[in-house]
Amino acid sequence: MADLMNKIVSLCKRRGFIYPGSEIYGGLANTWDYGPLGVELKNNLKNNWWQTFIQKREDLFGLDGGILLNPKIWETSGHTTGFIDVLVECKSCHCRFRTDSLKEATKCPDCGGELTKPKKFVPMFKTFIGPVEKEAMLAYLRPETAQAIFVNFKNIIDSFHPQLPFGIGQIGKAFRNEITLGNFIFRSLEFEQMEIEYFVLKKDWEKSFEEWKKLMEKWMTDLGVAKKNLRWRPHGKDELSHYSERTEDLEYKFPFGFKELFGLAYRTDFDLKQHAEASGVDLTYQDQKTNKKFYPQVVEPSFGVERALLVALIDAYHEEKDKQGVRVLLSLNPHLSPYKVAVFPLLANKPDLVKEAKKVYMLLQPDFATTWDDRGNIGKRYYSQDEIGTFLGCTVDFQTLEDQTVTLRNRETMKQIRVKISDLKKTIQKILEGEEFLKFGKLVK
Repeated sequence: MADLMNKIVSLCKRRGFIYPGSEIYGGLANTWDYGPLGVELKNNLKNNWWQTFIQKREDLFGLDGGILLNPKIWETSGHTTGFIDVLVECKSCHCRFRTDSLKEATKCPDCGGELTKPKKFVPMFKTFIGPVEKEAMLAYLRPETAQAIFVNFKNIIDSFHPQLPFGIGQIGKAFRNEITLGNFIFRSLEFEQMEIEYFVLKKDWEKSFEEWKKLMEKWMTDLGVAKKNLRWRPHGKDELSHYSERTEDLEYKFPFGFKELFGLAYRTDFDLKQHAEASGVDLTYQDQKTNKKFYPQVVEPSFGVERALLVALIDAYHEEKDKQGVRVLLSLNPHLSPYKVAVFPLLANKPDLVKEAKKVYMLLQPDFATTWDDRGNIGKRYYSQDEIGTFLGCTVDFQTLEDQTVTLRNRETMKQIRVKISDLKKTIQKILEGEEFLKFGKLVK
């Protein structure tokens, strides 16, 4: 399984998905840059989440809150006192480790040196607002996106007058000065969250909690992740965050074991009450029928972009032996694939084929994420595109010059069909929507 992780890391670097941060300067630990294919995959993932949970639901409202917030918000939310890591430090090599990662270990896992006693550490990045640090106001880079939602609760109520239950969701960067365990992008200093605060009546929170468990799991399986690799794990009382009365993690079977993918928490009415008391602003909800005012309860589904992306890559990675050796196949859901279609001239040294293939490329490019590839022989091009998850290969050959048809090749089955250029866009759209299932072999969900 460790070998699989090494292969994923190598593929991401070699093919332009993910690069180590600040690499030419020796790197910066636990930071990553997303290359051309990684950006497309990441954006496709976020767009799918946004469409599923925000745009296609009448009870969800979108938000883009700030990364810098008034520091009083973090004091009120309990992050400056309750949001802590417990660390130990090696007295010899001075490396720090999270105590929950060491289990029963009493010596440094790197050098075998003696460890200090556990110490509390607030993993929030500090910064200063103002030109002179001594006179500036202390501020923090947000460690989560949730608080911007709570402090904008009244604004959403006043602008849109929603009825319970309803939610507010956003996608945004968060920052935690954490000690990480490696494992590629599983845990990093800056990451993106796709987070929802769903406001409900107190009597309905358990029902809502169970509904969101199903929705979170379904989103992943709809993207093609195997259900057998997912499981729910409830938090014990000693694990619960200071704001939570119930939390469960949707875990995935990573090459390094079952670990948290997403989290679902019942935050009660803690946050709204705390911010109302600290700010002096009424953050209650007024029932439009009874005129009764109260604080709604909150169920919080929290999705990590990088972990979802990592799971998509791991679950999609396959190797198949054939006559030429091993075919590496990234069986991504077509909606996540960086490129939907790759266009090839059968031979790159035939001007008529290249010219016709360029016309096909220009035809498809405005409507589908399309790439051009004329390197090497056609077999190597197919395999090169399979490796990065491109779903369809479109080849212009000598028959194209005679009858204006091209071949379409399915990444999964390697099956090919001929399609008229005039019907090409319509056919590709049907294939991506799954309507050509019987004609073109099994498609990814």
